[in-house]
Amino acid sequence: MSSRRNGAIAGVIGIDIGKNSFHIIGQDRRGAIVLRQKWSRGQVEARFANLPRCLIGMEACVGAHHLSRKLQALGHDARLMPAKYVRPYSKGQKNDFRDAEAIAEAVQRPTMKFVATKTADQLDLQALHRVRERLVSQRTCIINQIRAFLLERGIAVRQGQRFLRARLPDILAMPPDVLSTRMVRVIEGLASDWRRLDDRVEALSGEIEALARRDAGCERLMSVPGIGPIISTAMVAAIGNGDAFAKGRDFAAWLGLVPKQISTGDRTILGKVSKRGNRYLRVLFVQAAWVILIKPKSWERHGLKSWIQAAKKRLHHNVLAIALANKLARIAWAVLHKGRDFESAKTNATSPQPA
Repeated sequence: MSSRRNGAIAGVIGIDIGKNSFHIIGQDRRGAIVLRQKWSRGQVEARFANLPRCLIGMEACVGAHHLSRKLQALGHDARLMPAKYVRPYSKGQKNDFRDAEAIAEAVQRPTMKFVATKTADQLDLQALHRVRERLVSQRTCIINQIRAFLLERGIAVRQGQRFLRARLPDILAMPPDVLSTRMVRVIEGLASDWRRLDDRVEALSGEIEALARRDAGCERLMSVPGIGPIISTAMVAAIGNGDAFAKGRDFAAWLGLVPKQISTGDRTILGKVSKRGNRYLRVLFVQAAWVILIKPKSWERHGLKSWIQAAKKRLHHNVLAIALANKLARIAWAVLHKGRDFESAKTNATSPQPA
């Protein structure tokens, strides 16, 4: 790449990230393409070190956060975008250079929504949550398989892990005419897998809890009703300090906890809950809402009693759980973004007022 061509780049570059190769499109001030090259992974950092400060766009995908941090350290303005927001700027047939060109076009839009670059600590924390989620899913599969095998033999166990765990020794001791020796060996093997997964989930949960106790943002989030180490660390791993959102409603919409809107002709049409965005974090907030709803004695202490009682009169209990999860998400964003502990309405009312 000649120095003359380097000088022609106005500072807008789109990168289509691959496993081993990167397709690069650079545009000048008029939007004309002045750079169109394919670089290997080892060339990227060295070549950008020799370029003047650029606005660099990339899709938020595997490896994008690492590359974004590297480019920002070199002085470039690296920005990440959701892939679905880049797609409308793609023209003609799809190939890697066309994708890079669409990224270069999209990153210049003043209304584009960007993804905050995650730190290495955030990615580590996110990895812990993803591994734990997979292990919990595998454990659930094993438990369901044990139940299915037992039902095939006419043995039904009450719903819940603790009830199956308590009855399993007696079930395995049943005579061969009820449960064959071969099936006993199969269930014993599954029970062994279950215990091993329990140990791994417990170890990961302990590590996540220890990290939550050492992080100021997580400590503040855990002052919000229903939020513990799992939700607080998952939220910090996903959004950092929340700067990517202008208000709590934007965060709740990103989680998928607001109604889907299809409005036209001055008519506001609200549908079902959108369920878009971060499914894992959304499920955690809904679980937190159910924990609060099944403990009415805590409503007044958290300053939620009047709101929940009014909502119960007009909402189905499932809809109420989603509405409360929405409220908790907004509160959690405000607590994290503003750097303040949660204070219930009751606490504010009873606190002494300044003279």
